Amino acid sequence: MLQVSYIRENREHVLERLAVKNFKQPELVDEIIQLDEKRRQTQNQLDSTLAQSNAAAKQIGELMRTGKKEEAETIKAKTGAWKEEAKQLGEQLNTIEEDLHKKLVLIPNLPHSSVPKGTGADDNEVVLENGEKPSLPANALPHWELATKYNLIDFELGVKITGAGFPVYKGKGAKLQRALISFFLDEAEKAGYNEMMVPLMVNEASGFGTGQLPDKEGQMYFVGQDNLYLIPTAEVPITNLYRDVILKAEELPIKNCGYTPCFRREAGSYGAHVRGLNRLHQFDKVELVQITHPDQSYNTIEEMSNHVQGLLQKLGLPYRVLRLCGGDMTFAGSLTYDMETWSAAQQRWLEVSSVSNFETFQANRLKLRFRNAEGKTQLAHTLNGSALALPRIVATLLENNQTEEGIKIPEVLVPYTKFEWIK
Repeated sequence: MLQVSYIRENREHVLERLAVKNFKQPELVDEIIQLDEKRRQTQNQLDSTLAQSNAAAKQIGELMRTGKKEEAETIKAKTGAWKEEAKQLGEQLNTIEEDLHKKLVLIPNLPHSSVPKGTGADDNEVVLENGEKPSLPANALPHWELATKYNLIDFELGVKITGAGFPVYKGKGAKLQRALISFFLDEAEKAGYNEMMVPLMVNEASGFGTGQLPDKEGQMYFVGQDNLYLIPTAEVPITNLYRDVILKAEELPIKNCGYTPCFRREAGSYGAHVRGLNRLHQFDKVELVQITHPDQSYNTIEEMSNHVQGLLQKLGLPYRVLRLCGGDMTFAGSLTYDMETWSAAQQRWLEVSSVSNFETFQANRLKLRFRNAEGKTQLAHTLNGSALALPRIVATLLENNQTEEGIKIPEVLVPYTKFEWIK
């Protein structure tokens, strides 16, 4: 959530950056500024009325002590009007603040100056491309056929048990999943991240804190009886560990990671492009979360991007890095890099990670602050990144490493899988 003071003091800049995200309600900016002015005026009136009332109370006490009861009674008669006025002003202030908050939460985060304009994925900027795309034989299979051929994943069993988008991993398919999770967590630990095991359901305050609510409630599974949401990513519970927390400056950066299943409704996702593992309702992911000093967050996002790229390099997967355009960014993001691997059998790029800097947007919602060198509280910056999401990694590993003899397991995974081939 943007700070009102920033919107008020930087109106033109805010409108300019919102235009990069193709924001459809720019009039909200002026409505927020007007409400904030009304809020400040009302607050000043309330403070003045309370000051008069408090001063009168002290004066009454002094007059009563000195025996000037008549004068005290005259002043006391006025205090009733001040108390009533203060009550009305307080109620007006609460209403104004509620209206202001409702409008503020509709404003997305401002994109960083490096974010290109655009309306969708076709306008994203390719930052770099790494690795050679493998050449497969003419009879190469897509991962969903390989999964059936080698008895790795059963999509139909998942449909029987739950529904589409909930696959069942079997045998070496299940071991490959577990191997990737352990590999990603071990690599995160080497990079200084502290592993967390967190709940898979969160309350509404947590969803609001990281920006999923009220923006993405349609994409989240909701447990109505308990008013809880299944997490779409470990970012939500891990970041919310620091909701309503004031950190010490020397504690920054905080680096946490966690493996969780993730749940996304992905409403309206149909067609060949979502076949197999390409898009699921439940999937496994290792997430990185950092809380940093504002001066360091853009160095941090490059560090996190390099970490994810290092994982892809160790797995031997060709990949590219995209800087998302304004029209393809999330509501809360200020700068996002997507990493995509090349699917040799499908002949297309598949997104496997997003690394984002949210600046103070989440921290303002979370009330996540630190004490700076002057001892004053200041909002921290939050960042997160997938390192990595498993389904499309598995898809490209199976497709790109298929041979006439079977599927070759990347060398870095063999200590975890305990096998070198899937045959």
